[in-house]
Amino acid sequence: MGVAVVGTVVAVAVFGGWAAPYRPTELIGQPLQSPSGTHVLGTNGVGQDLASQLVSGARVSLTVAALAGGGTVIIGALVGMLAGWLGGFVDAAAMRVVDFVLAIPRLPLLIVLGAYAGPSIGVISAAIALTFWPSSARVVRSQVLSLRRRSHVKAAMGFGAETAYVLRRHLLPEVGLILVAGLVSSAGRAVMLEAGLAFLGLGDPSRASWGQIMRDSLEFSGVFYTTAWVWWLIPPLAAITVLLLGITFLGVGLEQRINPRLGRHIVGGKS
Repeated sequence: MGVAVVGTVVAVAVFGGWAAPYRPTELIGQPLQSPSGTHVLGTNGVGQDLASQLVSGARVSLTVAALAGGGTVIIGALVGMLAGWLGGFVDAAAMRVVDFVLAIPRLPLLIVLGAYAGPSIGVISAAIALTFWPSSARVVRSQVLSLRRRSHVKAAMGFGAETAYVLRRHLLPEVGLILVAGLVSSAGRAVMLEAGLAFLGLGDPSRASWGQIMRDSLEFSGVFYTTAWVWWLIPPLAAITVLLLGITFLGVGLEQRINPRLGRHIVGGKS
């Protein structure tokens, strides 16, 4: 189900321009036009096509999910594998860095970075990746430490296998499944954070995002005294909810594949 929901959002982002062919910032109609054949979701307070803005928001959310989620997992995997494999001083130093980053209030830091570094998608994605990688690093480190103690890894090392071979042949296949699950989880968090930053006015103003659409609707004086909130506020809110649900279902499915005991535990109603 998660694959179907996320796949639908991806399809909307890629092919939605056919049904919503306007530029999201283009003044194309009268303000607050109700949904019609010309404007599927109506227009906002300045006459911009809301369906086009919703499609643009899907592209923004998926781009941030891919960049920030991927960056989070890559940084966490590199730090976790180095710490777990090398051990000693490297492990201790890496874990202190992890503790330091975890101690930083990350949401205020994101707001400060967004305010000073510029509200672009690249900056927002980089800021999320640089502040949320420690969790991935800890999970990967634990897995690498566990794998190092297993007999087949010790045997490979005892027969003189090179480090690159052991990492590629024995560690990456095991850690890879965890990284995929971590990528899905990080992507969902990135979608939520990007929407929150855009809602606070720290998003990229050149691209309409779901958080920014919600912010524009609530800033419009008297929006709740009209019916415009139904087609202006509800669609981006529903889109964020659906995408997050889809990513969550996808993550749960992956976790059940990685750890089959979790699936039996849930099906058995013991959780």
